[in-house]
Amino acid sequence: MSILLSSNYQWVLLSTLLLGFASGLIGCLVYWRKQSLMSDALSHAALPGVVISFLIFQEKDFFLLIIGATISALLGAFLIMLIKSTTRITSDTAMGLILAVFFGGGIVLLTVVNRNSNGNQAGLDSFIYGQAASMIWSDVVITTILAATVILIILIGFKEWKLLLFDPNFAKGLNLSIKGMNTVYLIILVLTIVIGIQAVGVILMSALLIIPPVSARYWTHSFKKMMWLSGLFGGMAGTIGTTISALGSGWPTGPFIVMISGLIFLLSLFFGAKKGIVVEYLIFRNKKNEVLKLMPPAQIVREGKR
Repeated sequence: MSILLSSNYQWVLLSTLLLGFASGLIGCLVYWRKQSLMSDALSHAALPGVVISFLIFQEKDFFLLIIGATISALLGAFLIMLIKSTTRITSDTAMGLILAVFFGGGIVLLTVVNRNSNGNQAGLDSFIYGQAASMIWSDVVITTILAATVILIILIGFKEWKLLLFDPNFAKGLNLSIKGMNTVYLIILVLTIVIGIQAVGVILMSALLIIPPVSARYWTHSFKKMMWLSGLFGGMAGTIGTTISALGSGWPTGPFIVMISGLIFLLSLFFGAKKGIVVEYLIFRNKKNEVLKLMPPAQIVREGKR
């Protein structure tokens, strides 16, 4: 338990808290744009960039690695749009294609790195499943700053994001640059993914973007409240998952964060105030009882016999 009192753990916890909150916020935009598979494809597409960056510079500098991951993920996004616009292949098929090819290429490159004497010392395997405990002070600072930047961009432009999602024609009438906002959206989405792959991993990072907004949807019909709830759920998952991972020896962080997210989803699915299964059942039963009270006794008997 002494590890929970260490300053290193507390700083790592702060970075994963902000990462989870940022993922929940950007996840709402992904959810309403129906691009859940896009987040999965881009997180997997970031792996080759991480390994290539290490091969070029021969050091595990987090800043250099996320630059490589960003370039690789943006290249994946560009190829998805190129395939969609120039061929008859649908967008979901293009995303699945890029996901498989880039991730497969990343695993091949990772195998090459691990054959060298410095391969295991580089710790690049942690980028697959995530390992927050492997983060050093400079990694924490970069993650915290970039996550806070993503949060500020989303919160400052909340009205603009809402217009872009629900009324793009009205946004055009207000002279908002749809192309510019789409570019900013893609950049902050990629940024959130690449800063999270060390803590959560490339395989499971998309879950931190998808599960919180889906869970929040069961609690409210308000987009603003949904965004705050999604950020809260993401922050909770990041905090609790990191804590559980820190208590073990070499336990990967990503799976625990996703398991906590899954638990939050199950609670929301059954007990969500707006669309939860239990709540909807109680509402249905109350309505049925009210109808039965208004029905004459003879009709109630006939209905019961059917």
